[in-house]
Amino acid sequence: MHSSLNRAQAVFGFFTTVALVVAGLAALSTLLFPTDATTASVQLKNVQVVKGRPHYYSTKREEYAQIRFDLDADLSPLYNWNTKQLFVYVYASYSSSDNPSTENSNLRQSEAVIWDTIISAPQSPYSFDALKEKALLNLPASITGAAGKKAKRSASAAKKNQNKNKNKKAEEEQAGVLRLRGQKAKYQISDITGRLAGRQNVTLAVGWNVQPWVGALWWAPATGAVPRTEGNVGRSEAFEFPALKVKKSEAGKEGSAKAGAGAGAA
Repeated sequence: MHSSLNRAQAVFGFFTTVALVVAGLAALSTLLFPTDATTASVQLKNVQVVKGRPHYYSTKREEYAQIRFDLDADLSPLYNWNTKQLFVYVYASYSSSDNPSTENSNLRQSEAVIWDTIISAPQSPYSFDALKEKALLNLPASITGAAGKKAKRSASAAKKNQNKNKNKKAEEEQAGVLRLRGQKAKYQISDITGRLAGRQNVTLAVGWNVQPWVGALWWAPATGAVPRTEGNVGRSEAFEFPALKVKKSEAGKEGSAKAGAGAGAA
């Protein structure tokens, strides 16, 4: 006869095998959901180059770009029952050289993420938390006791807050739909050389990363990573980083210095 330990090992081995097979089928099932209807469009709203400390931990003053953009995206086709959350980002591609030539301006490009966000998948009505709330609300108070009354009050308060903030969180409820106007970049663009003004062939593009409950991470088509989803990532028209914007205080000091130099020469 087999011992209790041998039986436990056999049951555990069978359980892990079944779990692995189910996980594999769940990961492969995402291939049945088409993503070619995914669309994204980003356009430049405003850009300026200033000199200062782009980050609080910067040790020196350098040129960095401040960007505002408009974003329209419908990423809802990327959501399916196996999607946990969606990581969306906007990145800028620009020339790595101060004075790029026409021949190699498209070959030497640097990329920098300027904005990102995480959009969680909408809660399923058949999730554990949703079923738990429904079960507690339907049970009589004599069975649930004080804990049940507390859970009912919490569920009722959560429902009221959800209705109150419905209009405020409309974009979150429409999973994957983004409509941003004049959005300020979260991260500044800087360069290792400390100079950024005059860089040419600058474009903005949208990227995403689908993070499933089970399976591999799926990336946007233009990122070069695999596996990739389908869809239009959207890319803005090429523009150029403008000349360095001088602050009024610095301009006043420069003017005073030139005036003093002129007086001394006279």
